[in-house]
Amino acid sequence: MSCATRLPKPNLRLNLRDVGHKQQTNFEKPGVGGGNLSPNLQPATPPTFPNSKEPLTATKVADKYLLLNRLDGSILRRCIHIESQQEYVCKVVPNERYRDVLRGHFRLDSHPHINSIEEVLVGKSSTYIVFQRCYGDLHSYVRNKRNLPEREALPLFRQVASAVAACHSAGIVLRDLKLRKFVFKDPQKTQLKLETLDDAVVLEEDDDWLNDKHGCPAYVSPEILSPTSNYSGRAADCWSLGVMLYTMLVGRYPFHDSEPSGLFNKIRRGCYTVPDHLSSRAKCLIRSLLRMDPSERLTAEEVLDHPWFKHSKFADELPGSSDQMVPDKEFCVEDDSPFV
Repeated sequence: MSCATRLPKPNLRLNLRDVGHKQQTNFEKPGVGGGNLSPNLQPATPPTFPNSKEPLTATKVADKYLLLNRLDGSILRRCIHIESQQEYVCKVVPNERYRDVLRGHFRLDSHPHINSIEEVLVGKSSTYIVFQRCYGDLHSYVRNKRNLPEREALPLFRQVASAVAACHSAGIVLRDLKLRKFVFKDPQKTQLKLETLDDAVVLEEDDDWLNDKHGCPAYVSPEILSPTSNYSGRAADCWSLGVMLYTMLVGRYPFHDSEPSGLFNKIRRGCYTVPDHLSSRAKCLIRSLLRMDPSERLTAEEVLDHPWFKHSKFADELPGSSDQMVPDKEFCVEDDSPFV
């Protein structure tokens, strides 16, 4: 790994207020850039590590940060503040795209469950967006624990729903909503945040009708699979919330099949079962989100008012099934990572 050329001076620090205004964004057309629903069935590419016999090199950004390797399963890269030695994560985007990338973040600045921007540095050809570091993602956490007891899943899912509700209220449709999108803010893994707003659509009006076929096959809603109709972006996000909650509690996806066609047929028919060991309120919330008719689904705001969140006491141990497990891989569109 060779050391990249240092950015020419001066590197301008971006005035965040300069890009806070609204502007038209050009989103990719359906079918362009891999925006279809064909899952990647190839084996995961193993992570690469620097040669231990050679010194580790890094890119210096604005004489302020050392830009290091990419995080596993993420588009973000580790970076170290040279003076303080504090660790952060960084997203690198071409200069012509940074305004579009930042628009959603500026609408949601300082939300506790959405990653906040620490600093933005504009170089000659690339912009470096610096965020606070994270401590692993929710998909890996659920996969390693096999499934979560309700008393543990409840506060985590409430944070997820809070972030989605804030996005919807601010006119942001996430589209590619999944467990992998949420990362832990703390080493104890009790506080979650939405890692980035990549793939999100920032609406200029309240109309959230979309027609692109974009998403993760296991999380995609049935209306997105329709070849002709438009769909409500917010309602599709809420279907994905249902898939997330089911997976957290059960340890597998509600819709799964070894073949994409089989998976999509199950989603179109709404074929899934809710295990008996879940509480009646958890079952109710899952079923209220995984409704075939988008107009009948709970909104993200309504999710936060569901009785499941009002019920704080659960049995010490909820029975589970030993053969249920979140798969090691999540086959997603437009994602180099094998995970969610």
